[in-house]
Amino acid sequence: MPLQAIESRVEGLERRVTQLEQLPARIDDLTSQISHLRTEMRDEFSAVRGERAEQGESLRTEIAEQGKTLRTEMAEQGAGIRGEIRELGVALRAEMAEHRTALGTEMRVLYEDVISRLAILQNGLPARPKRNSRKKS
Repeated sequence: MPLQAIESRVEGLERRVTQLEQLPARIDDLTSQISHLRTEMRDEFSAVRGERAEQGESLRTEIAEQGKTLRTEMAEQGAGIRGEIRELGVALRAEMAEHRTALGTEMRVLYEDVISRLAILQNGLPARPKRNSRKKS
């Protein structure tokens, strides 16, 4: 083998060995970076979980407060509506009583009118003979 070929091969081998000697340090650096990334990701995921839990609790509290407010408002409106219905019922009963009284008065007037007309008719007409009822055999 020529001397130059051996020298170039040796130089190539030296470069490779130098590169291989640098590998453990590069691997250690990469391992450190990965470990650091894992730590950061774990911390960030924990923070996100914590924020999500806080938001969930906040939402639950807000919904509960709104539910209480709605129940209170509905109770107040229900009481108001019940009061209005009672007032309408009282007014309706009073109006019905007035109509019943007026109707009773009108019925008495009409009854007296009919009685007086019958009396006039009976006084002006000859008495009717009574009919014998026939029995069918």
